[in-house]
Amino acid sequence: MKYLKIITVFVCLCTLQLSAQEKFTKEQRLEWFQDAKLGIFIHWGYYGVKGIGESWSMYHKRISYDDYMAQGKEFTAKNYDPEAWAKLFKKAGARYAVLTTKHHDGVALWDTKFSKLNVVQKTPAKRDLVAPFVDALRKENLKVGLYYSIIDWSHPDYDVVFPRPDTRKNYPQKNQNQLSPWQRFLKFNDGQLKELSTTFNPDLYWFDGDWEKSSEQWQAQSLKDSLLSWNPKVIVNSRLKSYGDYSTPEQGVPVVRPEGAWEFCMTMNDNWGYFPSDTNYKPVSQIIRTFVEVISSGGNLLLNIGPKPDGTIAPEQVERLEALGEWISKHESAVFNSKAGLPYGHFFGPTLLSKDETKIYLALFDNPKNYILLKGIQNKVKSIKVVGTNQELSFERNGGAEWNNIPGILRIEIPQEKNLDANTTLIEVTLEDALVLYRGHGNAVELNK
Repeated sequence: MKYLKIITVFVCLCTLQLSAQEKFTKEQRLEWFQDAKLGIFIHWGYYGVKGIGESWSMYHKRISYDDYMAQGKEFTAKNYDPEAWAKLFKKAGARYAVLTTKHHDGVALWDTKFSKLNVVQKTPAKRDLVAPFVDALRKENLKVGLYYSIIDWSHPDYDVVFPRPDTRKNYPQKNQNQLSPWQRFLKFNDGQLKELSTTFNPDLYWFDGDWEKSSEQWQAQSLKDSLLSWNPKVIVNSRLKSYGDYSTPEQGVPVVRPEGAWEFCMTMNDNWGYFPSDTNYKPVSQIIRTFVEVISSGGNLLLNIGPKPDGTIAPEQVERLEALGEWISKHESAVFNSKAGLPYGHFFGPTLLSKDETKIYLALFDNPKNYILLKGIQNKVKSIKVVGTNQELSFERNGGAEWNNIPGILRIEIPQEKNLDANTTLIEVTLEDALVLYRGHGNAVELNK
């Protein structure tokens, strides 16, 4: 009887613990993400050996499957220093990073038990590359993002459009003959994702490949439920059909501000992976301007790098990360305490608003002429200064009809040339109280003072 009571108490405690497991709203799960501003995307895989298109070079039949996989013999990771990576990302101003744990080619960068096609068994690296990456990020207080392709062009149960040899030896699937090929593949995917979730507990999943099947085929809702059961705080990008938490535009900055949480992913040159013949790197000024454009619309920039097969990062990429970091450090007060800026028409350029809406940040991409113009601000202005310098700027109102709540324009002094940033200058406009905008149509003033 005594033992029965003990067992009963134990069962009750377990039940209470399970029922008390916190559930978080989408807004709660996204809170850190919407304040992050910058993430680093890392495309690292076999494709960097020959400098060819990641996975897609097989799809487009530019290289045979066997020749693509033979690149693994030179994927050494011998100079891989994840702690140095994490320090560099933090220096760049990033708050999270996303690593390609498995691209469409099916090659896993961790010691997966569900496939022999992994860097531990198939490459000279002979070790798990994800575990030290996760540890290094957490040591630097950076959020952990794991990219995972839900398509696998090596898996024998996944149909492909290019010639592929028999790959069953790489995918041990015991006691699954009663399942259909697609059921086996889904079981495999679920197994790897549970493995990643329970081993690394990522803050973010960056899925890819959902376009090849329907939401029902992917069992997307069930998969999302599983991810949240393994980690109630995890967030998921939009490439899980309609079950993502935020949108993920790619390579072209949206002209219209996306709704909800979003992130813009972009390469530094024209390729995601290491591609030594691709020297068409974006200049630092373009990367910084893109960053400002994105955060002024309420998004994050996910800036890509492609490490070499030995784990080192090309100097051109390091240079751009460090330059972006210098700019962010100089303008940190505006970058990390802000949200999307003013609607179009109030200022001719990107803007940011402080979270309490008592400050407006104006981004100058080019050196201004004559004066800086800001329209439609109803509030009294306390001060205006150049962010990152001590220069205060004079200002005056011009036009409008204050007694009719038509504010006219705010004409702001041009900064001294020495205080104009070489890439993007930010001007901080401090208001006496929370922002009130004039959004009228400028009708006739029927009563003059």
